[in-house]
Order: sequence, then C-alpha cells, then structure tokens
Amino acid sequence: MPLHADPHPLVNLPPEEAKLLARVQSLVAEKIGPDAERVAREDVFAWDTFRLLSAEGIVGTAFPRAYGGSEASMLLRVRIIEELAGVCSTAASLITGTDLSSRPIVAGASEALQRELIGDLASGARQSAFALTEPGAGSDVARLAARYAPSGKGGWVLNGRKKFITRANVADMFVVVARQEDGPAGAKGLSAFVVPRDAKGVSVSPVIPKLGWYGVPIAMVDFENVQVQAGHLLGQEGQGMALAQDTLLRARIGHAAIALGRATGALRIAAQYAGQRQVFGQAVGEHQGIQWMLAEMAAQIEATRCLVYSTALRYDAGDKDASIHASIAKMHATDLCMKIVVDCLQLLGGNGYLKAFPLERFMRDAKMNQIGEGTSEVHKTLIGRHVLRTAGEMAQHPCLAMEPDLWCHG
Repeated sequence: MPLHADPHPLVNLPPEEAKLLARVQSLVAEKIGPDAERVAREDVFAWDTFRLLSAEGIVGTAFPRAYGGSEASMLLRVRIIEELAGVCSTAASLITGTDLSSRPIVAGASEALQRELIGDLASGARQSAFALTEPGAGSDVARLAARYAPSGKGGWVLNGRKKFITRANVADMFVVVARQEDGPAGAKGLSAFVVPRDAKGVSVSPVIPKLGWYGVPIAMVDFENVQVQAGHLLGQEGQGMALAQDTLLRARIGHAAIALGRATGALRIAAQYAGQRQVFGQAVGEHQGIQWMLAEMAAQIEATRCLVYSTALRYDAGDKDASIHASIAKMHATDLCMKIVVDCLQLLGGNGYLKAFPLERFMRDAKMNQIGEGTSEVHKTLIGRHVLRTAGEMAQHPCLAMEPDLWCHG
C-alpha cells in the first residue's frame, strides 16, 4: 500500500517496539491528528502535545533504559516520527527536537551529570535546548564564535550569542558549543557544556516570529560571563565538534522522517479528496491526469521511504557511511516533500489555499525541512564532495580504460 508503510520489508521491529508504534498510530488517529489544527494556530510551545508524548513514553525513546528511557532503535524512531508528521509537524519535531537537544548529554555527560539530568529529560519533567547556531555560523560549525576560558575556580567562563534556538523560551538548560579562547582553530578548539537556564548572565530573547512550524518557538540566547561548573563539560575539551556531529546526524535522519511522513499525509489527503470531490459530474480522481499525478507521487514517496529506512538501518548497524546517507536522505526527502505538498495543494484547487484545509499548513512547514539541520544546498555540497572523493579512491572504471591525455579531446 503506497499510503501507509506497514507492513514494510525493511521494518522488522521487536514486539515491544511494535507495540509502542501501534500506540503512536492510535494517538495520531484519536488525539494528535484531530488537535493538529489548534496546535498550529499560534507559535507557542505545544505543552499539551509534549506532555502527552512524554506520558506515553514516546519522548523517552531517545534515552537510555538505565535512566528511564527505552533506548529505541533509529528505525523505530523514524517510524514514530513518520506517523506523527503525517498529521502534525509540531508533534514530530518535539520528538526530533528532544533528541537534538539531549543527545550530547546522553553521549558526553559524566555519570554524575547523567544521573542528575537524564531521568527528568526522559520523562519530560525538564527540557534542554541545543545552542549551536550563531548569527555568523550556521551549518559551518567550525566557524563558531562563542568563547570559553578557564574561570580560575575550576570551571569556565562562557561568552557568546546563539541564534534560532528551538525551545529556548521553555528550556531548563542549554547544551552550548563554544570555542576555547586562544585555543586551536577549527573543529579542534570546540567544546560542549551544559548551562542551566537560571545561571547568571544567561538571557533569552522574546520569541522570534516565523512562517510556520508553530508549536516549537525559537529565540536568541546570550551568554555574558556565564560561570560553568567543571562537571558540566560534556566529554573532554576539544570534543565539541564530535558531539555536535553525532547529534546533527540523528537530527538529519529525523528531518528526513518528518518530510517522509508529511508527504505521505499530503498524498493521503489529496487522494481522498480526489475520490470524493465532484467536478463536471464525476469525481476528480476519475480523470486520467489526476491518476497519473497521484501515481507519480506514490512512486516517489515509496522510493524515499526505502531511502530513509535504509539510512536508519545503517545508523543502527554503526555503518561508517551513515552520515553521508543521512545527508542524502535529508536532502532528497525534504526537497521531495516540498514538491509533493505543493502538488497536493494544487490538486485541491481553491480549497487547498484555505486554512480550513491542512495543506496550507503542510506547505509552510515543509519549507522549514529544507532549511533546518543544513540546507539542501549544503547537503548537495557534502554529497558531491563525497562522490568525488569515493570515485577517486576506486580503481578506474573498466569502460574508461583510456589514456588521460585523451580526455581533453572530444
């Protein structure tokens, strides 16, 4: 069935995970879907949705069992995100965003700090925000300008400004990546810290208005001579880039899953509308042109589903190339989603442009997928470089067995 991914040959979840996915599907049908339009009316944090996802253990899928989470596979998380995104970008991004903001703590915090924080993060009692992006540094993490230096008290002092920080207005703590003052240039000089929201010198701007993706507001965060405890360093000094890269890898797979789910939901809406809407005495879907349009979208979505699922499987298997496949999945799925949502909205005609129908919301949210966690253009550059490097390391293609000095002629 092209409109739903279960059962799928790439998905073989153990009974416990399959049970949780079935619960998510029920919540989507009974609560999250019917409430999605209300959640998207204004850009305030969607507490009701977050509390529901926390109470059902869905937020906890990103966290270790030892601290109250379920330590779910990436494949299960992709399926959960896909189901949620089919009706509500906010619900899906609450799951990906929790992973994004908390992964450095899971991966890099000391045992004492993990005991202090992870249980509350897994239950939803507390929230963190990932303070990475800056006014002068987005996808180019190595250009971060926030600085830290020894405080003389066994810890550090932190200064800098962070931009586009999701959940900043509700976070209880921030994961901050900053550069060592007078330290190594590039990635080697970056370290990551946990900074409590109530630390002296931390200030959060008012919520920054945006086009869509309501329910998860963004804001600027300033750190002015903030004292950071020694125990709040994540990993070792100089490991900030590694922690950020692992975090962004998971987030990119999450973005691909959101785009896949939204595209699937848009196609379902368009197909059901086409089957019911009467024009010139017959259903819109009876026209061959509409059928071909739906067929092309279904085929493209299924191909994307295989790509996203295989990327999740690569991550779960520890594949060394999971990162580049995450870039491929993120670029392809988000670009396709934008196209499909626009085409589905077009299929609904004037109704598609009305707020009474969900596709105008889907369209506004789809654009963010193409921008967040690295724009499509950034990922194209990463992928292109990888292709060139990989080809250069391989033996010459047997059909290209000619002298290099002949290549310039022709």
